Amino acid sequence: MSENEIKFLSTEEALKIVAAIQEEEDIHNKDKRVLTVYNYEDKEVCWFDFAEVLEAVKAEGGETGKSAVQDYILRHIPDWAKDI
Repeated sequence: MSENEIKFLSTEEALKIVAAIQEEEDIHNKDKRVLTVYNYEDKEVCWFDFAEVLEAVKAEGGETGKSAVQDYILRHIPDWAKDI
């Protein structure tokens, strides 16, 4: 594994950290949406580009509903999120 390769938490570990996933306006581009992940202390953990997540979910053959998007995000929480 290279030094730049991202490691992800297991879904079980992610569920211990992730309290909410909020769809929000990208503050740098009003035409874009982001999905911000918050922990139980209401701190931002990370964010995902909304359109990119939808495309990734579609590519996996899934539907793009709320549940599928949440599942995708929970499987892609970086391991460094434990340190926040």
